Amino acid sequence: MPIWVELLIRVAAVLGAFLVLPLLVGQAEHKVMAHMQGRLGPMYAGAFHGWAQLVADGLKFVQKEDVTPREADRSVFRLAPVVALLPYLLVLLVIPLGPNDLVGQPLDVGLFFVLAVVGVGVLAVLMSAWASANKYSLLGGVRGAAQLLGYELPLVLAAASVAMAAGTLSLSGIVEAWRPWWLLWQAPAMIIFFVAGLAEIRRPPFDMPIADSELVFGYLTEYTGLRFAFFLLAEYVGIVVIAALTTVLFLGGWHGPFADDQLGWLWTLLKVFAVSFVIIWLRVSYPRLREDQLQRLCWLVLVPASLAQLVLTVAVRVAL
Repeated sequence: MPIWVELLIRVAAVLGAFLVLPLLVGQAEHKVMAHMQGRLGPMYAGAFHGWAQLVADGLKFVQKEDVTPREADRSVFRLAPVVALLPYLLVLLVIPLGPNDLVGQPLDVGLFFVLAVVGVGVLAVLMSAWASANKYSLLGGVRGAAQLLGYELPLVLAAASVAMAAGTLSLSGIVEAWRPWWLLWQAPAMIIFFVAGLAEIRRPPFDMPIADSELVFGYLTEYTGLRFAFFLLAEYVGIVVIAALTTVLFLGGWHGPFADDQLGWLWTLLKVFAVSFVIIWLRVSYPRLREDQLQRLCWLVLVPASLAQLVLTVAVRVAL
C-alpha cells in the first residue's frame, strides 16, 4: 500500500473517532445524569429512552442566532473555539488504540508531544475571555489560566512517573512495558493524573472558570449557537482524551485478561468508556470547589504527592 494512502486512512480514522466518540460520551452523559438525578427531560426526545436528545441539542444550537458582542475583538472571539478543539484532535493522532501500530501516527516522544499540545488549551480560555469584552468572561479567563497552569505541574509529574517506570516516552512503548502489578505502585500517579486531567478540561468539581452562580458562565458567557457548541464539543473530546491517556498510561491500554491481543482495540475502548463514566459520575456526585480549595488541592496535595511518587518510581527502578 502506498504510504500516502496509508496516511490518508489513518487520518480519516482519527477524524472519525474525533467526531463520533465525543458524541457517544455526550449521549451517555445525558442518560447517566438523567438516571442519577431523576431527570425526565432527556428521556423524552425520540420516545425510546430519549435516543434523539443529542440530535435535538444539535438542532437547537444550529437554529440559535450567532451573536458577536459589539465591543469584542471579532477575529480572536471567533478563533477561540477552534483553538479549543484543535489540540485534542492532534492528541488523538498519537494515542494507540491497539498493538501493531494501530495508531494514527506513532511517535517515539508521544508522551512529550501530548503533554505539550494539551497545554495549548489555556490559550483558548484566555482568547475567549479577553475577546468577549465582558468582565465576567475576563474573571473566568483569569481563573481558568491560574487553574490550568497550576494543574499542569502534577499532570506532567504523574505522567513522568509512569514514563520513568516504562523507560520510554512512546505511548505504545509504555503500554507494552506495562504489567498488572503497576496498578499498585503507580496507583497514586494514576489518581493524581486523573484529578489533574479533570481540572485541565474544567470538568466539575473543577469548573470554577465557568461558575454560573458567580460569573454567569465565565469565559463562555458571550458565546451562542455553533461557537458555544464547539466549546461543548471540546469539553467532550477532552473527556475522551483524558480517559484515553489514563487508559494508555496506567490501565494497560489494549491489554486484556486474555493473552490474545487481536481484540486489543476493544479493550482500549471499553476502558476509555469506563473512565469516561467515572468522569460523568463525579460531575453528578460532587459540588464545585471554591477557588481557594482548588488551588490548595493542587499545590499542597497533588504536587507533593506527585514528587513523592517520582521518588518511589526511582527507588523501584534502581532496586530492579
